[in-house]
Amino acid sequence: MSTIVETDVSKPARYLGRTLSGLVIVFLLFDGAIKLVPWPIVNETMDKMGYGSSDTLARSLGLITIVCTLLYSVPPTSILGAILLTGYLGGAIASHVRIGSPLFTHTLFGLYLGLMLWGGLYLRDGSLRSLIPFRR
Repeated sequence: MSTIVETDVSKPARYLGRTLSGLVIVFLLFDGAIKLVPWPIVNETMDKMGYGSSDTLARSLGLITIVCTLLYSVPPTSILGAILLTGYLGGAIASHVRIGSPLFTHTLFGLYLGLMLWGGLYLRDGSLRSLIPFRR
């Protein structure tokens, strides 16, 4: 059985990774929090996406977002949180493709967020670097 050796992460890389991860965490916590409050704009957006204006669905999505983001923000569970958030963001991308949203501003926003999510985690987590090594 092989063991994963944690590689050293330079201070600038760790700082950049924490900054990227912090931006993702703040955005997703805000996104989840606004879904918990029954604001008309949330229901209107859900309806435009084709899911109906359901407070229950919006609150459920908000809770899922917050839980997955909290998992991502805690180092021992950060990879699990990143995997779950990747699935969540993939669903958002699929929803935007389905309704024909603008490509670069709406549809690919989940991709941009996912790249920041995984990039930040890769830069701040040596064990992830050892799992996905880039050759020089």
